[in-house]
Amino acid sequence: MVLKHLSKLLLLKPCASSCKIHHFANISQTCLENEVGKHIKVQGWIRAVRKMKEMVFIDLSDGSTGQFLQVAVDKSKHTTTDLTYGSSISVKGELSVAPNGRMELRAEDINLIGKCVVTDGYPFYPRKVYSSEYVREFLHFRPQTKSFASTLRLRDIATSVINDQLRNRGYININTPIITSNDCEGAGEVFVVQPDSQEILKSMKKEGVSEESSYFNTKAYLTVSGQFHLEAAARALTKVFTFGPSFRAENSKSRLHLSEFYMLEAETAFITSLRDMAEEIEIFVKNITRTLVEKGAYDMRQLGSPEPSWLEKEFNYITYDEAVNILENHGNRLTFPLKYGDPLSKEHELFLVDHSNGPVFVVNWPKEGKPFYMRECDDDSSKVEALDLLVPNVGELIGGSLREDNYEKLQLKMPPNPNLAWYLELRKFGNVPTGGFGMGFERYLQFVLGIANIKDTIPFPRWPHNCNL
Repeated sequence: MVLKHLSKLLLLKPCASSCKIHHFANISQTCLENEVGKHIKVQGWIRAVRKMKEMVFIDLSDGSTGQFLQVAVDKSKHTTTDLTYGSSISVKGELSVAPNGRMELRAEDINLIGKCVVTDGYPFYPRKVYSSEYVREFLHFRPQTKSFASTLRLRDIATSVINDQLRNRGYININTPIITSNDCEGAGEVFVVQPDSQEILKSMKKEGVSEESSYFNTKAYLTVSGQFHLEAAARALTKVFTFGPSFRAENSKSRLHLSEFYMLEAETAFITSLRDMAEEIEIFVKNITRTLVEKGAYDMRQLGSPEPSWLEKEFNYITYDEAVNILENHGNRLTFPLKYGDPLSKEHELFLVDHSNGPVFVVNWPKEGKPFYMRECDDDSSKVEALDLLVPNVGELIGGSLREDNYEKLQLKMPPNPNLAWYLELRKFGNVPTGGFGMGFERYLQFVLGIANIKDTIPFPRWPHNCNL
């Protein structure tokens, strides 16, 4: 019954020639009765073939939606030998209603564009289910699978929704650099950038400058965060965000880590309350999820995504000390106990989510182990005004903090790095308090779509020992 009203998925769009190409995702408001009898042209890939005595029925997809168009082919009028699973075709015909009530296209002219001989090395057979690990071995063919095509469409919707939501709330998009001279997180998990050409390196080499610094006159890295650049922009534009690739040189192959991923980061000037930031984050996460569920309902059903019942609940809000007490009181249910001052492990994060019956903010973290730029709590200098949002399936989804805006305090805490002199200087002229947060986009998709492995949320994943394509 998926295409019972396929007419609502078809809208005439002019193409360069005299033909009219119909894209399945274009929604028409015309009634079913008005669509029947129309002569249209479609093009796409064969996703299923059912051969009867006199007819062949094809499920055709153009990828713009997860729903198929049924094409009815009369064997007496058309050669059907090459109409195989995976082949690309264009079809002209008349829209009609099949006996089962489904809208179908009765083929009048069929053109084979690209043949697909499955037995000649194509890795996927029709009506066969494959594991995510197997499908991941064929990244160049993976978008052709039904489930991953759904994931890519949902990823596109989520990207658009995030940008729209932030703009609607007054944030201005800033393109922060991918190549940078600073390691924002200070953990050293960075990729160094330098020319591959030895000739260029030799021609630009200066006395007293290392080879890896010769191109920019300083070491350069692939960015781990655009936060510092956003702090500069926020001091002129108040509310800013960036949404782009980030890179971490972690030696991790876990289901939650990638070497290249996308980050949504936002920074706000004049903010002085961590609670206000948490409320802004909660509104943001709920709004983008509601819109994604509305716009991507069909593909989410195809993926078997969990029902986001947490949308109707307020996120919990606990301090780090309260989190430690909860974990200590339930130590018999944990594999590893938590030592006070240590970061939360994934087991701890997911336990706190279950204990809170949904997403939970953990705030006011011990200063030791946290980055230098986080502001100390007014009532306890051993803590910083930082937060993590923990959610089902992935644990930490968002991290954020109020930034240290006191020039003297920041000067004492900053690492001795000449490339960060400008960051300190921001506190000298027209300074204001700022705060911000970052969200891993792929982790968000894991969380909302219920995807087990983060490598299955991004078209071409990169992780240690894997940079295929």
